[in-house]
Amino acid sequence: MEYKISELVAKTGVPKSTILYYIKEGLLPEAKKVKANVHKYSDEHLELIKYIKYMQENMGSTNEELKSILTKKNASFSSSYTMLAPLMNTLSGEISGMKYYTQEEFSKHFDIDKKRLEGLMQEGIVIPIQKNRLTDKDAALVHLVEEFLSLGLDYSILKEYVKQARVLSRLEQEMQEQLCGMRNEENFSTLWRLMFETLFNAKEYIFNRSTYKTLVESIKKELI
Repeated sequence: MEYKISELVAKTGVPKSTILYYIKEGLLPEAKKVKANVHKYSDEHLELIKYIKYMQENMGSTNEELKSILTKKNASFSSSYTMLAPLMNTLSGEISGMKYYTQEEFSKHFDIDKKRLEGLMQEGIVIPIQKNRLTDKDAALVHLVEEFLSLGLDYSILKEYVKQARVLSRLEQEMQEQLCGMRNEENFSTLWRLMFETLFNAKEYIFNRSTYKTLVESIKKELI
């Protein structure tokens, strides 16, 4: 289907100036020129504008992050993992300016026993993005384990987190593949929104609210 730019504005809520800026910056393909000063836009423009808007407003993606993905996309864009690329830093927990350490540097800087570190990596409690790309977040997990042990407690809750996280990550991958396999021009927006909302909002909501409800019930019992 073809659209005038005014129709894109009406369907997406994105101003004309912003749409033209996206085209200029390479986030969107050029419009089809019908005649002088008359351009037509496609379903691809409509869906990509919705995608860009969603990623910026809900996931904090920058134009540069999105441009790097959208300029490399091809016909299989919606059926590949490229859609998740702007969110990989969110999943990894890495932020701009974060300092990285090799295992040797990490052990010395944070005063962490090498064997303890290797053991926790094997257990899946410390999960560096790469073997020699450790950060202060990894150190925080090691020190948390050490606090459990210093009190004579097993860190079984962390082991259970690992177990459940592995199961969930496989289910999430299966969901991604299932949604991509269902893709067509009509449901494209719904599918990627479903995927992102599930991975980045619903999971945190359900886990945190479940913990909250359990703690509330415990407090009520104490007050009786």
